[in-house]
Amino acid sequence: MSRQPLLIAFYGDDLTGSTDVMEALALRGVETVLFLDRPTPAQRARFPGLQALGIAGTSRSETPDWMDRNLAPAFAWLAAQGAEHCHYKVCSTFDSAPGLGSIGRAIELGRAAFGGNPVPVVVGAPQLKRYTVFGELFAAFRGEVFRIDRHPVMSRHPVTPMHEADLRRHLAAQTDLPIALVDHLALGSGDGDAAVDAAREAGAAAILIDVLNEPTQRSAGRQLRRLAQAGCRFVVGSSGVEYALAEAWRAEGRTGPPARFEALAPVERLAVVSGSCSPTTERQIRHAEACGFEAIAFDPRAFVHGDAAPIAAVTREALSRLAAGRSVIVHTALGPQSDLGDEIAGQEGARHAIGRGLGALQAALVRESGLTRAVIAGGDTSSHALRQLRVFALTPRFPLAETPGSPVSLSHSDDPAFDGLEIALKGGQVGNDDYFVRLRDGIA
Repeated sequence: MSRQPLLIAFYGDDLTGSTDVMEALALRGVETVLFLDRPTPAQRARFPGLQALGIAGTSRSETPDWMDRNLAPAFAWLAAQGAEHCHYKVCSTFDSAPGLGSIGRAIELGRAAFGGNPVPVVVGAPQLKRYTVFGELFAAFRGEVFRIDRHPVMSRHPVTPMHEADLRRHLAAQTDLPIALVDHLALGSGDGDAAVDAAREAGAAAILIDVLNEPTQRSAGRQLRRLAQAGCRFVVGSSGVEYALAEAWRAEGRTGPPARFEALAPVERLAVVSGSCSPTTERQIRHAEACGFEAIAFDPRAFVHGDAAPIAAVTREALSRLAAGRSVIVHTALGPQSDLGDEIAGQEGARHAIGRGLGALQAALVRESGLTRAVIAGGDTSSHALRQLRVFALTPRFPLAETPGSPVSLSHSDDPAFDGLEIALKGGQVGNDDYFVRLRDGIA
């Protein structure tokens, strides 16, 4: 029996961004599974009837050399899946740098893997309060919209601060490819077709498409469909890509009704591990403490240096509190003022080691305490942490409508301790102050 053609295949540059795409698709009636690596035939066979599949990568925190070795074969695999669209998913804040998480290098590699055709770039996503206007990126923070280079958090990101809002100028530091712009005025006035065609005829290697609001988002989706039919299957951008395509798919009768999810029941105990130094996560931790969580601060240098004694001690402490019926949060930072980024910046693989260490800690808490729900906070952290739980795939369990991009997922593993675990993977900037509390207390 042959498989139905995939609407879309995607590679996420980190894990939380990948679950963001999975959520956006599922909410629009597209059956989706997210793998943590290229699946074996047996793993792929566990999910018949798929319309979309993704690979959760780590390229947001990797070098261009790493991308050459790893993204090139990943893109070749995606190209072979025969999907109508193949998406390299990046964060909606577009934070990246020439030497780390280079989106420009990813565009070069993807363009080569997909026949050298122009690469559309869609970043704006009004659903996430991200907007692109004349090629400049704006993002909301606590009810106010900021240009990304003036954003209170992203302009000061500890690893890849955004100092340029014009995305073409930002990419120009990462690639020499010529990049055209189709702005929101052309899309809104009905001149989108002509603008996109003119960009292709002028030899653009990439085409940045503005998204300001729902009408321009629908127009962007139309352009993505036109470009794919002309051979431009590879697209780069945020989950705004899926939001843009969804209306076109619906109009074509390609998608079913939105998925329905059973309520998220309360749990007696919840374990959170956090490598995030975001002020958003800091507020969430402090709010959770006020609502009965036990917060345990941990020096992440122990993970970097492989110091077994403090790791064993924090594991025992967290297990003891879980055994007493308490929910716990083990955190390596409490806001940007406690970030050790400058101290560990010169140590190769330090941040990866922190992610793996927190993942191993969470695996021990879940296994030893028999937990059914857990949380990993921090985009880069999640990418490296979840692999320590022997999970090979995620499917949607419960979307959080008020904080899109932070769903609860269902884990699939060959290890019974983790198979069926409800896991929430939260990016640093994502979620309201009560995020952890609501995951413990349940959501109808």
